Amino acid sequence: MAVHSPGQLVFLLLAGLVSGAVNAVAGGGSLLLFPALLAVGLPPLVANVTNSVAQWPGYLGSVFGVRRELAGQRARILGTVAVAVLGSGVGCALLLVLPGSVFNAVVPVLVLLAALVLALAPWIKRWIGNPDPDAPDRRAVLLPSIFGAAVYGGYFGGALGVILISVLSLCAHDRLVRLNAAKVVLSLIVATVTVVIFGIGAPVQWLAVLLIAPTTLIGGYLGGRLARLLPEAVLRWSVVVLGIAVAVYLWLKPH
Repeated sequence: MAVHSPGQLVFLLLAGLVSGAVNAVAGGGSLLLFPALLAVGLPPLVANVTNSVAQWPGYLGSVFGVRRELAGQRARILGTVAVAVLGSGVGCALLLVLPGSVFNAVVPVLVLLAALVLALAPWIKRWIGNPDPDAPDRRAVLLPSIFGAAVYGGYFGGALGVILISVLSLCAHDRLVRLNAAKVVLSLIVATVTVVIFGIGAPVQWLAVLLIAPTTLIGGYLGGRLARLLPEAVLRWSVVVLGIAVAVYLWLKPH
């Protein structure tokens, strides 16, 4: 990759900063960085794996930004980490062995459904029954759903946060701001697996990673702090609107 002007350099740095912040607040920030990498001349596959690796520091920064909301969620996090690791490993393997056209058709549908499910979550919870807020999570649904989301995250990763928080909002009994913190940790787990696998077997553009990673770290930390201050309704609808926008983008972008 060659950055041909100071404007391109500033463009990539800002894209990383905003991407990290959006991932912490709502999820979907990688959909901002992916087209930025395409815009400076990276081929789609290289942009995809470089995007995945460059997001890792942003998720780490996000975890520090939301660490207060992680209190009391040890059992939930530990229970979902193993399936997230396994699912993301499967997703990375699919990316390396399957043609890109396989997921192109289904990714927009998954993202749109995730956004709509989150929008309807309060009504769905009332319909399926939402007992005491301290009731245990619906693990029989939560664990396979997290596995599926992690497969998606290992393969593409765009709007992974939208899918994760939608799953958590339906299957876990807690405030959305706390579920958002759990989403950040699971996103970090998925990103860690992709860094290891793509670092070994994929054409990562490491110069781009070195440029962008520090700004995703800063953006992730700032976004995590912002997510803690947002009212729950604002956080929910921010995710919904972003998810719909991401789905439209994926439908319209050339393959």
